[in-house]
Amino acid sequence: MHDLPSANANVGLRLSRQASLSPDTIAIASPMGSHRIRDNRPYQTISMRDLDNRSSSIAAGLQSLGIGPGKRIGLLVRFGEDFIALVFAVLKTGATLVLIDPGMGRRNLIRCLAATNPDGFLAIPMAHAVLRIFHSQFPNAKLNVTVGKRWPGMPVPSLADLERFSPSAFRSPGTKPDDSAAIIFTTGSTGPPKGVLYTHRTFNSQIYQVASHYAIQPGGRDLSCFPLFGLFNAVMGTTTILPDMNPIRPADVDPVRLLNAIDQWQINQSFGSPALWTKVGGYCQTSGRRAPSLRLVLSAGAPVPARVLKQIRSAIHPDGCVHTPYGATEALPIASIESRTVLEETSALTSSGAGTCVGHRFSGIRWKVIRITDDPIQTMEQAIPIAEREIGELMVCGDVISKSYVTRTDQNAMHKVDDSGTVWHRMGDVGYLDEQDRFWFCGRKSQRVTTKHGTLHTETIEAVVNTHPAIYRSALVGVGQANEQSPTIILEPWPRSKITSKISKAQIINQVRQLLDSNERSRSVERVVVYPKKLPTDIRHNSKIFREKLTEWANKHFRKITH
Repeated sequence: MHDLPSANANVGLRLSRQASLSPDTIAIASPMGSHRIRDNRPYQTISMRDLDNRSSSIAAGLQSLGIGPGKRIGLLVRFGEDFIALVFAVLKTGATLVLIDPGMGRRNLIRCLAATNPDGFLAIPMAHAVLRIFHSQFPNAKLNVTVGKRWPGMPVPSLADLERFSPSAFRSPGTKPDDSAAIIFTTGSTGPPKGVLYTHRTFNSQIYQVASHYAIQPGGRDLSCFPLFGLFNAVMGTTTILPDMNPIRPADVDPVRLLNAIDQWQINQSFGSPALWTKVGGYCQTSGRRAPSLRLVLSAGAPVPARVLKQIRSAIHPDGCVHTPYGATEALPIASIESRTVLEETSALTSSGAGTCVGHRFSGIRWKVIRITDDPIQTMEQAIPIAEREIGELMVCGDVISKSYVTRTDQNAMHKVDDSGTVWHRMGDVGYLDEQDRFWFCGRKSQRVTTKHGTLHTETIEAVVNTHPAIYRSALVGVGQANEQSPTIILEPWPRSKITSKISKAQIINQVRQLLDSNERSRSVERVVVYPKKLPTDIRHNSKIFREKLTEWANKHFRKITH
């Protein structure tokens, strides 16, 4: 199921193979009708056979325009059936997809797209209009297609024009495993987004690892609450049910709409960010609503609180599993842990400041923890090993690991290490390996707080604070200069409720101070402050805290107080 003939490693051809095995299986179901409908929503569906034929027709049309190996094509289309069909079509041609998070904002979006020097765009009319304003930044973008109704004065072919080609007109270019497949950008949670090069080997390896590790079998139905993770459902024989939600704002999801879709389609698996499952789990706990057909829940993007795992576990099938995969845009998947292990073993240690256990590594991954350094490492001889349970930075290698950045290429020296031709990736995460060879995540390397008395790591301190029932989440930042920073905890209490309405801000701060003082790992924190609004988070998962922004805020805040 997972392997393609070595003569052609094109990941897009996996769809053709799956279509031949189960042609009438629904590939995608898209909600229709008014957004006000919550119950028994009508859906538009497309079969595996028709999705494969549609993508091959589009691929043939793209080839007629000159799109193929060596070309970079930006995709600016809302997630849905068109998006998925276009992804497979571009992959089939052997061209390189450029995928951008639309929520990163216009300035970042234009900057990232320009850095890839694209040869063209497949985009909705509004995106084409914006790109025309900035056309000087895309000098080579001549191969353009409009997805949707063309506006007057827009002299480019439409998606409908491409679909007039016969599927049989498509000719596979004979793709090799290490040929370029896509450029995908990091979230930019710890700096400007970086363009990561994915090869067909990367995608094929990811599909194999995910399907085998989570025992995903053909015939399943997936509620795809994160576009990139659900992109390759079809090649695993899984039906993609598109959720009625804004994919770039998972924290604002309507739990009822998701739960209704789960019941309507008897969905057995779903991936969502911690922010999404926090919302759904909280609703299930207060309403008593359940999703008994769900047997596999995945959540990633940031550590998932134990309370959320417990809520979701109680809402799904009794034999179901809730997994939290660990990885990054540059390296995914790396490790995974199941909720039973967290709730029965590791969460108590996490709450005491031991870090978050991300579990055992996937079968194709090697990893090691080395001494923390902010300098480049050119060869593995320069990577200094450390003792078991000593906190250091994590390095990984394997077929799912990207080999290079294609934008912000200066970062290759900081993250990629050569080992006699094998590339290791420095994750930028710090933590340690335990006796079972499990990695315990303690925070981002760039976000560690360095004081006169030592170094503090975000995850080990925040987890202690987050045990307070009034605290939704918190962030450790350093105020002042490096190596002389004042460790500061910034709090985001839960919205006013039965818990927080009876306790003042001053009382919350005082009680958190007592929590910190009671733990040897956290008592060196000097300041505690409540943030005036929600903590800023990443665009992709609404879960990773932008501690760099909070560091700026804290430095300004305490400068005003001292003056």
